[in-house]
Amino acid sequence: MIKIKSAIILCGGRGTRLGNLGKKIPKTLVKIHNKPILWYIVKALKKNSINHFILPLGYKGNQIRKYIKNDKDLKKLNFDLINTGLNSSISKRIFNVKEKIKSNHITLLNGDAIFDFNLKKILTKHYNKDIDITFLGCAAPLSYGVVGILKKKVASFERDLEFNSVKANKRRNFLGHIFSGISIIKANLIEKNFRLYNNFEKEFYPKIIKKNNTNFEEINGFWHSVDNEKDIKNLNKKIKNKIYSKVKKIKKNLLH
Repeated sequence: MIKIKSAIILCGGRGTRLGNLGKKIPKTLVKIHNKPILWYIVKALKKNSINHFILPLGYKGNQIRKYIKNDKDLKKLNFDLINTGLNSSISKRIFNVKEKIKSNHITLLNGDAIFDFNLKKILTKHYNKDIDITFLGCAAPLSYGVVGILKKKVASFERDLEFNSVKANKRRNFLGHIFSGISIIKANLIEKNFRLYNNFEKEFYPKIIKKNNTNFEEINGFWHSVDNEKDIKNLNKKIKNKIYSKVKKIKKNLLH
């Protein structure tokens, strides 16, 4: 018997940072190399042993339904597509699909990032150690200029530097890691009052960290979110850059 492993892909938002494009289609259907972001996400999750996909639909949810129904690869997979309201908070969307979860742990992720890393290994570790929440960290581009200091001397100036951790002012010995938007959570932690959170990341995660067994894993591989029109253009530009080439290679591997 095949063991069910569920994932919730958050895809109900309006994608306001996409400008005019966001008024036409939901963000998760934005095409990168002629394939929607959702295709990359589902295929990558399937590759990593996740076989049940829950989508809390909101803004232009019918377009997502239509796409999945007509895609020759995705329509064969196990989906639960649930209308969770046009203006619902993320907390309410997650709570409203809780009953559809078919596994003891749920992989929760945003519907706007393309990734390629060994999630299966992280899932196995999470399950075997019976961890309550595992947070996944990533590298992200920094839009500011960075002055490099080496041995107390200025060594470089760089822009578009990728970073994966930050130091906080006035907090000694604190090192914060960048959150990818992907977490693995025990399903029973999504309780009745979960739907009341205005911002579940700011309210739910700190509460769980204080009381439960949590873990952090750095993504060892590729992760890239699509936040705005500039990201879309950069990923689709037919020029020789690392990100374009990497996504093209990921697409090729996922087609098999």
